[in-house]
Amino acid sequence: MTLPEAYITQVQHIQESSKFQPHLEQTRQAVPFPGYTVITPPREDETDNSTFYAHLEAYQQELLQLSLNSNWIVLVPPASFHLTLADLIWDSAYRDACQNNPQFEEQLHSCFAEIFQQYQQQSKRWQTHPIEWHMQGLIVMPRAIGVCLVPQNEACYEQIVSLRRVIYQNSKLMALGIEQHYHFTAHVTLGYFGEIPAHLDRDRLATILSQLNQQWTENSPLLTVHRAELRKFDDMTRYYRQPDWPSLDFSPQQ
Repeated sequence: MTLPEAYITQVQHIQESSKFQPHLEQTRQAVPFPGYTVITPPREDETDNSTFYAHLEAYQQELLQLSLNSNWIVLVPPASFHLTLADLIWDSAYRDACQNNPQFEEQLHSCFAEIFQQYQQQSKRWQTHPIEWHMQGLIVMPRAIGVCLVPQNEACYEQIVSLRRVIYQNSKLMALGIEQHYHFTAHVTLGYFGEIPAHLDRDRLATILSQLNQQWTENSPLLTVHRAELRKFDDMTRYYRQPDWPSLDFSPQQ
């Protein structure tokens, strides 16, 4: 996904994201898109990984400098940077779940208290080293752009995949209507596509992105996954939780 050939293919299919709509003075504003997710603590609540996120913020600014129209990309707030570990439920599916089941959110929280505890018991054999992922390069998705990550070793990968397995195979969670929608592509989103120019030279854009990627991968920052948290969002700009909501600590055991 980070090879020049991939960019050539991917830029042919980029399109405007519906998660941000035109607002005053041609700026774009996040629209309501509520739901729940399991992520690493966002940058605003993260005491570690400051170097990693500083690099990503600098990368964002480089995207803004590309010679396209000024509205081609909507950057997410750097404070919201995070790694998604498991997508759960969002938008109409979330609204319907809450409407049909007044106890939905309470039951969801209860499920994750059990899920995280179950994972903690199963994963003791792994918890001797930190979970580290390093930036592989730029990734172009149909409606967004970001950087993708690769694990430092097999154990780092297996711990995350095993957590996802425990989540998506939980019968109580399935009963709440939550199921796995995507394979795991570890990435941090930098922005969403805004107004795509009508006569966009897509081959040229692919070349520019490939050149950017080469610059960025010369300095491949490292993300250490310390925690997984159940978080709620109202749109794609902020992910929040209450202090008593379930979380999972990945700190290595001595």
